[in-house]
Amino acid sequence: MTLATAAPCEKPLEDTAEIDEEVEALEGYLVDPSHYANNASRLKTSDDGRFVLIPQPLDSNDDPLNWNKGKKIRNMVIIAYIALLADYTGGTSIITVIPQSIQWGLSQAAVQRTVVGNLFTIGACGLFVVPLTSYFGRWPVTLVFQSVMLGTCIWSAAATSFPSYLAARIINGFFCSVGQGGALMWIKDLFFFHQHPQVINYVEFSIILSPYLGPLITAFIVSEVSWRWAFWVCTILAGIGLILVFFLDETLFDRKNPPVSRGSYVSRILGVNQAQGWQQRSFASCMSRPIVAITKIPVLTIMIYNFLNTAWVVGVNTTIGCFYFFGVVGCLVGWYSGHFLHDAVGRFYTKRHAGRLHPEARLIITYPATILCCVSLIVLGFAFQRHWHYMIIAGFASIQVVGIMIVTTAINAYLLDCYPEGSGEVGAWVTASRSWAGFMATYIQIDWVDRMGAAKALGIQAGITVASLFFIGFLQIYGKRLRKWQGRMVFNKI
Repeated sequence: MTLATAAPCEKPLEDTAEIDEEVEALEGYLVDPSHYANNASRLKTSDDGRFVLIPQPLDSNDDPLNWNKGKKIRNMVIIAYIALLADYTGGTSIITVIPQSIQWGLSQAAVQRTVVGNLFTIGACGLFVVPLTSYFGRWPVTLVFQSVMLGTCIWSAAATSFPSYLAARIINGFFCSVGQGGALMWIKDLFFFHQHPQVINYVEFSIILSPYLGPLITAFIVSEVSWRWAFWVCTILAGIGLILVFFLDETLFDRKNPPVSRGSYVSRILGVNQAQGWQQRSFASCMSRPIVAITKIPVLTIMIYNFLNTAWVVGVNTTIGCFYFFGVVGCLVGWYSGHFLHDAVGRFYTKRHAGRLHPEARLIITYPATILCCVSLIVLGFAFQRHWHYMIIAGFASIQVVGIMIVTTAINAYLLDCYPEGSGEVGAWVTASRSWAGFMATYIQIDWVDRMGAAKALGIQAGITVASLFFIGFLQIYGKRLRKWQGRMVFNKI
């Protein structure tokens, strides 16, 4: 990961010493210093001079954008790890369904309710995390949520009855997604515009990997020992996550009204220092932020597109069963290819548009990625129905994951570019659409395949996947006009 720090720009610049990020979001981000006009003012650029830093950091070490590379990476590695835990523990519960149904004398369908309940609350978690962190601060909210997550993992492992276990899984979902739901918010706090796609790609790798890694490891555990050990492993991992939280630092920073002092370590982790900003924000206005975000047509449109794509990845997982190594391979390939592709598309676009990158350019790569998902679904449908070799199934299921990895990074980068002032809110909605798609697919997939046959069912899903590109085309044509018409996300103090 290449991270930049502020350096004086040697190029003559246009008639402003500041960059209004919200204006850039509407007009397109001018990232190439060579395209600024003459002026005595100097804007800060990346170390190599290739990119204007957006937003411009303040001349203060308190600004998280000015933190050193090691501190930025440390914070994001911890957030990525915590983000991984959500679907890791959710995936663990998929594998434990059979031994639990035997132990409690229930049908597998009854025990499966714990899986879908957990998926639903994972989606809802970010919609509460983000507004709470906007008021109390990133760090203290992460500490509280991760603490409860650890407690519910212990509860899941120790539950002696199904109702108790069901409650543990539902509550766990609501608190375990603090890393997933808030990831985009941390990225926006710490990194500049030109760095966003690569950092998002790293974090999304851990998020997309987790629902494959959890079941893969758990399958080995339950084959040898009690299913409870699978959740004791989750407990250990959650405990490590809680310890790591103490190595984070607060990134909530108001550049328009910078705090007088960052305060002590204790005051930041407890939220005392963050309370200085309560004059500029109210609790009611912070809690309404996700509602403001979803009223923006581009956000709602991306949610629909993401829902229609992610659902069928979960559907394929449900159809395959305990065959999860393909997902790990797909995530690795998707992460590695995305590391280069997103930047390559951005560079190509800016060269052809006078150094300016419009948010809609981030969506270009979703077309081939969505087609990959579509082709994979068609082949998988025939492979399931005609009992083709399992390596064909593994290969094309991996290709589907590659497509989803690329798509997820692209749509997160697009929404972050569109609404930098609502980074956490748009990230929370993307997480919600992904989790709720999985919630829906878990309910319908097996019955759908049994009723229609795999080839026809997955063929219809492939058709839905292709049709979802309508929403991408709609945004590329009308997105900028819609954003100008609706305006910025305004979070008024209530």
